[in-house]
Amino acid sequence: MKTIKTTVLLVLFLCLTCNVSQAQQAYQIHQDNVRPSKFMEYEKIAKEFNAACVEHNFQGTWYTAMSNDFKYFYITPIENMAELDERPFADMAKAMGDKFGDMFTRFDKCYDSHGTYIVVRDNELTYMPEDKADAPADENYRKWFYMYYTPENAKKMREGMKAVKEFFTSKGSKSYYRVYRNGFGQMENYYMVSISAKDEIDSATRGKANDELLGPDRWEVFSKVMNYTSRMEEYSGEMRPDLSYAPKEE
Repeated sequence: MKTIKTTVLLVLFLCLTCNVSQAQQAYQIHQDNVRPSKFMEYEKIAKEFNAACVEHNFQGTWYTAMSNDFKYFYITPIENMAELDERPFADMAKAMGDKFGDMFTRFDKCYDSHGTYIVVRDNELTYMPEDKADAPADENYRKWFYMYYTPENAKKMREGMKAVKEFFTSKGSKSYYRVYRNGFGQMENYYMVSISAKDEIDSATRGKANDELLGPDRWEVFSKVMNYTSRMEEYSGEMRPDLSYAPKEE
């Protein structure tokens, strides 16, 4: 029995590794669920941490996002699962001594839970201009739509997502979006649609114009996804360049 369990786990791990390597881009996400009463203190520490990374020229990169319910997401591109075994802050922690640990002790007082997992960008379902991969630099506002589904509906859900992309393409929609799916470290299946804009007003204006362009037929197409969605969550938020980090170029 023990041998069977070990074999199953190995197969699952290999499948996950293949899924990440065959995708264009996977991301390691560290999520901090910050208490509303502590978010100002949290931001102060986060900026201190970024300053320390600059001082020690930490050789890593991440993008930071914040949702309207005070969740902070530190998004690091990864090439493969092996990168999860690395200890990128080891040298910096050694150089900083007790100051490094003290900083994270202060962090821990600002949230009730946090964790790390992987998401994978699904380029087959993403709808963007052919010459663009990411949102424009001046569009930091975000709307995020999480659409959860059960394993039995995985095929129908994907077919529905493809139908939506084809519909947007046929209409020449300018409302672009990127699609991400759950990866290693998450129990539920979902697609997350990320839509960028300059601000909340710009987002609402674009959304209304897109609804008019797509017309009433959009509901029939959207139903191909919604009919197989077990639940849906919608969040607004923003990218935080001030809390993002990249090492200085040589």
